[in-house]
Amino acid sequence: MADNLYSEFKEHSVAEFFKKNRQMLGFSSKIRSLTTAVHEYITNSLDACEEHGILPEVFVEIEQLGEDHYKVTVEDNGPGLPKKLVGKAFGQMLAGTKFHRYIQQRGQQGIGATGATLYSQVTTGKPVKVRTSMGNGKIYECTLVVDTKQNAPKIESEHEFNGAYRGTRVEAEFKDVNYNKSEYGAFEYIRRTAMANPHAKITFIDPLKEKIVFDRVSDKIPERPRAVLPHPLGVATDDLITMARITQARKLSSFLQQEFSRVSSAKIDELRQLVPTIDMGKNPHALQWEEAEAITKAFKTMRWIAPEMTALRPIGAGYVEKSLQNVVKPEFVAVIERPPKVFRGGVPFLMEAAIVYGGAAGKPAEEGRKAEILRFANRAPLLFDAGGCALHNVVKNVDWNRYGVKDFENQPISVFLHMVSVHIPYTSAGKQAVADEDEILKEAHFAVMEVARHLQRHLSGVRRKGESERKRKEFDKYIPFTAAAIAKLTGKEPMTMEDLSKLASKEGKVLEEKLAKIVNERFHEVIEETDEEELESNGGNGESEKVESGGGEDA
Repeated sequence: MADNLYSEFKEHSVAEFFKKNRQMLGFSSKIRSLTTAVHEYITNSLDACEEHGILPEVFVEIEQLGEDHYKVTVEDNGPGLPKKLVGKAFGQMLAGTKFHRYIQQRGQQGIGATGATLYSQVTTGKPVKVRTSMGNGKIYECTLVVDTKQNAPKIESEHEFNGAYRGTRVEAEFKDVNYNKSEYGAFEYIRRTAMANPHAKITFIDPLKEKIVFDRVSDKIPERPRAVLPHPLGVATDDLITMARITQARKLSSFLQQEFSRVSSAKIDELRQLVPTIDMGKNPHALQWEEAEAITKAFKTMRWIAPEMTALRPIGAGYVEKSLQNVVKPEFVAVIERPPKVFRGGVPFLMEAAIVYGGAAGKPAEEGRKAEILRFANRAPLLFDAGGCALHNVVKNVDWNRYGVKDFENQPISVFLHMVSVHIPYTSAGKQAVADEDEILKEAHFAVMEVARHLQRHLSGVRRKGESERKRKEFDKYIPFTAAAIAKLTGKEPMTMEDLSKLASKEGKVLEEKLAKIVNERFHEVIEETDEEELESNGGNGESEKVESGGGEDA
């Protein structure tokens, strides 16, 4: 009986696994599946353009071929692909340039585009068509599918010809998918991509042949991030053991200095004092678990220079503001950028946050605008799995009443929260939700509080000015009669009741102008004085950040 059971023991490829569990890649509901395919192709296009210093121009078209049957075409002006890598890029899981590098990128696992190819073939039985050229006069075209048994691309047809073209174009058909303009649809994904990528021009043609162009608001290509070493503050014991086993260093001290950022000879001396029982001259391959655990604990008690920023390329407060003004056209916008921190594994990250109010902020509803939470990770929108995402939950858990926002859910507000990191801790291969790492939760919370204080000051100012204007108008009603009465009381010119109503008196008119000037100046002074008090109090919430031991010094 046992022999029969073990005879069923077989190995399976990662492609076979995701074929049976495609929902883990984001291919679940009809609307989400189409949006996921568009997301994967656009992500690849933007990453490729930026890595080669090219201002991205991305063309997206969705054509309806039948009921729940669509064709997606995505084309870019990027560097193109060498012929030998086309199959791996679109037809092999866990193959690519992203997973092994300690650098900020939109994609991470080398699964996305191949996942879209796989979903296309299991729902239509048709291959994906790819055209690419590196601008060398040679254009390569092929159709391909995924060999799920081998997790390898299978080229069905190919040919090469001469032509003036540079970039990559992919065409894929999908069934059991649907398109609409909901907050989870492909259009919304493209709209949010434009918000987080102000340097990109995206042209979209929807199934009704309507053409929408999201023009770039910046001609500056984001500076390429550079790969960095992990920061010691967030490294775990298992990470340290794994790295020690494969290092080329011959001493534990040199291993720590070569494989981690911010570890100097002075830090090694400090570490010797904290863990005197560990020989820093020993071979790192011989490092034991208890020793590694003691080192990681010591790391957390030491003060460190902040993580290197070279691996991180935030959008930038100015560009976020321009982008939001271009897409949302709000009444008010505030943007902040937090300093870099680290989380588990020594991974550097930072948070950008913005809040927009009024105009087209929020999402449309029958009774008006409703609040919306715009989540991003490395410039890519996160539309799904909001309930399990740290960024979404942080915004939802803020006590908005403390910031002058009553009934947050029903306000014309958009909260923009962007995590930038060399590694985003997604909760699944679908890459739509960020995990609840303590450091990430803390930083996201501080970021939202900071922009909320800016909104609080704006709303307070609006309310004060509205109240002041109401009072000023009340005073205005009585200025003519007050001026006329003063003229009469001074005896400079006798006035009748008719004179009072018609303001026939020259003295009355002069006094009216003076009184109006006094009222206007006084109300203006009241507003300015209150604004200064508000700025000095910095929101008056009594909330502030706590700098923890080992939290890092400024560089």
